[in-house]
Amino acid sequence: MHYLVTGGAGFIGSNYTHRLLTRGEQVTVYDNLSRRGAAANLEWLQADFGRDELTIVHGDVRDAALLTAVARDVDVIVHLASQVAVTSSVLHPREDIEINTLGTFNVLEAARLSGRFPIVLYASTNKVYGGMESLIIEERETRYAYRDYPQGIDETYPLDFHSPYGCSKGAGDQYVRDYARIYDLPTVVFRQSCIYGPRQFGVEDQGWVAWFIIATVMQHPITIYGDGKQVRDLLYVEDLLNAYDAAVAHIDVARGQVYNVGGGAANQLSIWAEFEPLLEKLSGRAIPVARNNWRPGDQRIYVSDTRKAARELKWRPLVDVEEGITRLYTWIVNHKTLFLS
Repeated sequence: MHYLVTGGAGFIGSNYTHRLLTRGEQVTVYDNLSRRGAAANLEWLQADFGRDELTIVHGDVRDAALLTAVARDVDVIVHLASQVAVTSSVLHPREDIEINTLGTFNVLEAARLSGRFPIVLYASTNKVYGGMESLIIEERETRYAYRDYPQGIDETYPLDFHSPYGCSKGAGDQYVRDYARIYDLPTVVFRQSCIYGPRQFGVEDQGWVAWFIIATVMQHPITIYGDGKQVRDLLYVEDLLNAYDAAVAHIDVARGQVYNVGGGAANQLSIWAEFEPLLEKLSGRAIPVARNNWRPGDQRIYVSDTRKAARELKWRPLVDVEEGITRLYTWIVNHKTLFLS
């Protein structure tokens, strides 16, 4: 099959592109190369695959005409291109909505106008659920916990877009759902939690798992906002790609559906109170940190209930948190030159 991967030079996109090419699929990467690490990720892909297998289009999802032309003969569109930071969305809300909402609309229109009814997979976010202020949260020794949602948050939880980023991604999320209803496009929404793994060039306000490891290995300063007990469910990138493959394989069931995809209740971790000991074990040293106030909108806990994906897609995470963090730590240590600038 012919796959179009928007944001294909990014963290998730380059990993999926490599997987697809390895098994013999045709792939077109569509990327504006604005993200840190994109050039290195493309070099990695081009080192392993030739032009007959991999097509690279330097383009922006805001360019509707170019996107429509590129999508005219594809079978699957994996829409990963996005503005990904809440902080950037607050500073530049117009750019955020143009990339995330209009860009997603352009992808859907390109799919519709192709006349081929390609499968469209959309990388949404758990931020569409907002701050979830009505939940009762319990504080424990090293983490926060839901009182009433031991399995995490499922897809029926009310939407409450919060921040320009939440609004722009949420609007895209709903457009993708509606194109399945109105135009019969086989679309699937993945509300993704904390994805991590190799080829992730994390920074302080996005990709925190990779950022803490990069900062530890490169001995950069680390700042912990809040008390460090905030909990997220972590999903190793290969497990996310398994979910994408499962949706394509089960598109008769998955079309028009939304799936919360994260590490789930079995793979939750507090961002510093529980992560720090793992990092100290891997690095063999104490890790100094600075402390600062809570950041606005920082959820004390978010954990995905992944049971719908398990039922309908026959999917579950395979890589546990400690194994995944160890793999990422090893990859960063072995690729330190990528993080020198």
